[in-house]
Amino acid sequence: MTPDPWDAEAQRLDAADPLHGFRDRFVGSETPLVYFDGNSLGRPPKATVDRLPAFVAEQWGGRLIRGWDESWMSLPFEIGDEIGRSVIGAAPGQTVVGDSTTVLLYKLLRAAFDARHAEDPARVEIVVDRDNFPTDRYLVEGIAAERGGRVRWIDVDLSAGVTADGLAAAVGPETAVVLLSQVAYRSGFLADTATLTRIAHDAGALTVWDLCHSAGSVPVALDEWGVDLAVGCTYKYLNGGPGSPAFAYVAGRLQASLAQPIQGWMGAADVFSMGPVYAPADGMRRFLSGTPPIIGMLAMQDTLAMIADAGIEAIRAKSTALTEFAVRLSDELLAPLGVAVASPRDPAFRGGHVTLSHPSMREVTARLWEHDVIPDYRDPGGLRIGLSPLSTSFAEVVDGMRAVERAVRGLSGT
Repeated sequence: MTPDPWDAEAQRLDAADPLHGFRDRFVGSETPLVYFDGNSLGRPPKATVDRLPAFVAEQWGGRLIRGWDESWMSLPFEIGDEIGRSVIGAAPGQTVVGDSTTVLLYKLLRAAFDARHAEDPARVEIVVDRDNFPTDRYLVEGIAAERGGRVRWIDVDLSAGVTADGLAAAVGPETAVVLLSQVAYRSGFLADTATLTRIAHDAGALTVWDLCHSAGSVPVALDEWGVDLAVGCTYKYLNGGPGSPAFAYVAGRLQASLAQPIQGWMGAADVFSMGPVYAPADGMRRFLSGTPPIIGMLAMQDTLAMIADAGIEAIRAKSTALTEFAVRLSDELLAPLGVAVASPRDPAFRGGHVTLSHPSMREVTARLWEHDVIPDYRDPGGLRIGLSPLSTSFAEVVDGMRAVERAVRGLSGT
């Protein structure tokens, strides 16, 4: 019997993949379940299965309150620096792990807006695209209303994202801050971060970048690109677990001049003085507010070690190969059924996921979940194929795309 050419190609690609061995380090990788949602919630590393109970028994249970003095107070900065080194291209002292993505984005957006508006009262606009992630858009609207500013919207192609021309047309002497996503959550469009940052700076604005769909999947060089501020989540490609805390980056040149709006005891200059007046700490501590979520920081350390071991360039090469493979499978298996690729076809403009468009995709997603094939759905009619380079194999992509084909055929009656 002649072997299926897609299976044969997947076997060749997996055999030649220098990162293939990392797949075995994740819980569930040995099962037939197809996981196409690593861009929403990554698989847990097997090392975390041991790390969590050991922490409860030894550090929490054994050291109790002494743990704060012995290691926990410094953990947000130590992990932040590791994220800076291996994931986002940031020198030490510029990254901290703390609150949720939403809270950190609020703090940095507010701080950036207030700083630019104080320097130049004419700067009252926050620029954001209409297809940015809902949290980003909602925060911009809320901060503009709260601070007497206004929103400047950029209209974008839903299968792409913000371009240099689109941003240049939106910024000007009234722009205080620009909020953009490096990888668009819907289409997977990979923005030219360096160019867009330069355009914003030329207009006199600060930039805040959302790295939620890029950190751990594509190379990021915040220091090199001159980025001002950035926020990213840790439960996608960093495998920190459900609701694990986000990280914030503030360029060292700006830290002393920004006043974050949620003044809590952990961001004070002397945390344990319990003084009558708030005085912000120096450095990244000033961007903390409340007690750090230590347990939520544990799992991501195992993936950060893997990223450092593999190297982000090799991870990007694997990610590009996976998405290219998925696009080719879609063209052969799904295009005849009316399914379109709603992501950039040029891998230079595509992050780590591919969106497939068809009117039945909401129903297709529900049917796939019943059969242990797990993509996710985004309106309008988009099924997202999220391919996590360290835990996804090429054989898994073939199995999943064939399942999508069967589901589309079943719902369309073909």
